[in-house]
Formats: sequence, C-alpha cells, structure tokens
Amino acid sequence: MPDVLKPGATIGILGGGQLARMLALAAAPLGLKCHVYAPDKDSCAFDVVGAHTLAAYDDENALARFANAVDVVTYEFENVPAKTAAYLTAHTKVLPDPHVLETTQDRLIEKNFLAGLKIATAPYAPVHSATQLADGLAKVGVPAVLKTTRLGYDGKGQAKIERAADANEAWRSIRNVPCIIEGFIKFQREVSVIAARGTDGTVECFEVTENEHRDHILYISKVPAKVTPALATEARRVATRILNAFDYVGVMGVEMFVVRKGREQHVLVNELAPRVHNSGHWTIDGATVSQFEQHIRAVAGWPLAKPKRLGAKIEMINLIGDEILDHTHWLTAPNTALHIYGKGKPSARRKMGHVTRVWPGE
Repeated sequence: MPDVLKPGATIGILGGGQLARMLALAAAPLGLKCHVYAPDKDSCAFDVVGAHTLAAYDDENALARFANAVDVVTYEFENVPAKTAAYLTAHTKVLPDPHVLETTQDRLIEKNFLAGLKIATAPYAPVHSATQLADGLAKVGVPAVLKTTRLGYDGKGQAKIERAADANEAWRSIRNVPCIIEGFIKFQREVSVIAARGTDGTVECFEVTENEHRDHILYISKVPAKVTPALATEARRVATRILNAFDYVGVMGVEMFVVRKGREQHVLVNELAPRVHNSGHWTIDGATVSQFEQHIRAVAGWPLAKPKRLGAKIEMINLIGDEILDHTHWLTAPNTALHIYGKGKPSARRKMGHVTRVWPGE
C-alpha cells in the first residue's frame, strides 16, 4: 500500500514561486502543512507557509535538513536540478518521481518519449550543429521553430525560421546550444488538459481548456473550449496515456494543438509540464476542486476528487507586468476573483497575478 499522509503531515515543495504559494494555500484547509525550499529570498511562497528553507539547490546539508523535516517532497517547476531530486530521493519520497524530470527537462527526450507512445506531435529533428540544422529543416520543412532542448519557457530559447536562408542566423541567436527543430503547425487553437493521477493509478482530467498567448506568454484560458465532444475525449485519452506511461503521481499540464485533417479534428501534443499549470488556475474559483488541491491529494496518497466546472463559462486572465497596478478595478467586477502573488514591484513579462471570471449557469 502507498504511504498515506495524515492531517498534520508536512509536504515539502521545491521552488518558491506562485505555484508553490497556491499549493500551500490548497493544503492548509486539508490540515496539511507545507515547507518551501527555494534559493531566492524574495520567494512569494515564503509568505504563506509556516516553514521555509532559503538555500541553494546544491546545498546538501540544507537539503538533508529539509528532507528530515518533511513527509514527502514535490516541486512547483520542472527545472529542479537533477542532482537535487536524486539526492532527496535517497532521503525521502519525491513525487512526481524524478525520472519524469529527466524526460521533460529535455525537449528532444520528451518528443522521443511521446513518439514511443505513438502520440502525435509536430515533426521534429535534433540539432547539435549547423549541418544538423540543415538536415532537420529538410525533414520538417519551413516555416519551423528552433528551440533549445533545455530551460526554455514563455517563448525564451526559441527562434522562428521563416526561410531556409534564415537558419544560420537563428542558430547563432540561440548561441549554438543543443536544440530541436520543429515544423511550424497551422493549428486551429491551443488547448491543454490538466490531468491528475493518484497513487492508486486513478486518473481524473479537468475539462479541456482553450488558451490564448500574447507575446509567447499565456494570457487567457477559457472553458469550455471550442472543441467537439469527440476531440475533448481524444485529448483526455492522450493525457491519461501519458500519465499512465510515467506511472505518474500528481498533476500534469499537457499542452496541445488542435489541427484539422480533412473533415476531422485531432490533437498534437506540444509540451508536457510535470506540475500544476498556469492554464489550470481557473479551477481555483471555477471547479469543485482546484488543480492545486488535486495535486496535494495525489502526493499525500489521498483519493482524487472528480472535478466539475462551476458556471456556464469561465475565463482566467493573467496579470502580466504593470497590469497588476490596475488590479483594483477587478475588485468591483461581478463574479470575479482576484489573485495577487505578492511578488513586489512588477517587471515586464512577469506574471504578477490573475483574475478568474465565472459566468453563472450550467
């Protein structure tokens, strides 16, 4: 039988950003405590937990003390150093299992993993040299997107190649680091499935969410998504296959493109996020259980809840940079919830908070 935490137990969280903050806020009503470990003294999650550790991710003494102070460890972001996760695994349980990080931290390994499951993605090829870039372009065609295999997010570490003649400049702009080249997809819309898997293998998926990006950063998420019931079923099935293949425990965000093939719509998987996900923030105010509570339940060994949307439609809007300065007008908007992350002075392209609007009805 898997370990089941009792109320009063402590969940350790690696990373101290807004996702850790919201995880801790979800754990508290369940009687569970959280201890956040992060290297940044201004980590906004520190404000809402009873215990935190301010230390580098390679500080083994601090990691050992942290491991001894918690009952299980999880993480709020997928770029936790592999050595950190491996060290903690030797001292306590880490969920999701760090082997998932090894796959999702590298775009090429992630794409190969999906290909092994026969799950559709954009055409892709590895790029470790200018010669490989030319070969990759010949395979995937133009336009294409060159992406670093590691550490890219919110549009960082990416360069679009409109013509083959632009390839060398794109390669130089990414500073010749290991990359993957992906064919540019003419998609109808971007969607995501926020899925949770418990220690007993049960999988629960939230409703398919439609996402709009602005300057490569998620700006608005909406439910219900404008997809057919058949496509929604396919998207949930794909997400479930991925979680089961990983023997995953916790919440994962599966980002997808909706594409048309003839008269039919299908999904292509774009990226995996082995953690709670920005496009699932609507669940805090718009579902019978939030993605954050669902993740806490999973890593605590508790049964998952069956999520149901509250309202006819729901819209989550990220407040990016200076948009947070105009937060007060949301306070009087009907059926609207405001979430401010406590990050202090806003900076460009940084997510400072979000609002969720719920339209009554079914």
